[in-house]
Amino acid sequence: MDIIGIIPARMNSTRFPGKPLAKIRGRAMIYHVYRRSKMAKILGDVYIATCDKEIKNYCLKNGMNVIMTKDTHQRASDRTREAAEKIEKKNGKKIDIIVMIQGDEPLVCPEMIEESVGPILEDPAINVTNLMAPLKSDKEHEDFNEIKVVIDTQNFALYFSRQPIPTKKENIFGIPVYKQVCIIPFRRDFLFKFSSFEPTPLEIAESIDMLRILEHGYRVKMVLTGFESQSVDNRNDLTKVEKLMKKDPLVKKYVN
Repeated sequence: MDIIGIIPARMNSTRFPGKPLAKIRGRAMIYHVYRRSKMAKILGDVYIATCDKEIKNYCLKNGMNVIMTKDTHQRASDRTREAAEKIEKKNGKKIDIIVMIQGDEPLVCPEMIEESVGPILEDPAINVTNLMAPLKSDKEHEDFNEIKVVIDTQNFALYFSRQPIPTKKENIFGIPVYKQVCIIPFRRDFLFKFSSFEPTPLEIAESIDMLRILEHGYRVKMVLTGFESQSVDNRNDLTKVEKLMKKDPLVKKYVN
């Protein structure tokens, strides 16, 4: 199967302008995400999808595949869909699975990408998956930047929110508390179908792409990962990632 990774990135982040080019250990964050994603053997190739010339120029200078997209996209998934169309046109063949890898996940590792795709390869009824990881503290549970998810008994998402769900009151009975890890594989045709839907009320209210899927009656399979993850939503997060990367063996494996 033709499986590719697409990393949507833009400079005009509301919470952290210029985030993709913020430096971590002397390299732009987008560089770390790209090089680490390229290590996933399951991916035929990896592309950055952006509307910003600064990001494009950085990618070209550092030997990274880049696709220019419109500057009107409000959701990462819509930018990913446009990039996929252009990649198909450029390569002259249809993609089977598109793995959307958020550009603010600089600790992504190849195993995370591979385990996220697994359920789609195993079950033809699954169209989209998300990684998830346990929340480690009350602070994380209450952090607006962390997208929380509650699941059913088969690990399908029931709801995503930036609010602390499930409630702390319920959690004293041992209900697991998870966060979304933004590595999101789609079957190609489902991504294109999903992107054609109008944005939905809960999606807009929570600013979470996946709610558009749930509101239209489709399911999102969640995949639990045991790998360490630290998304970057502000400059304090950069400091955390810097510390974690000091002992990270993947950094030494980057290929320019």
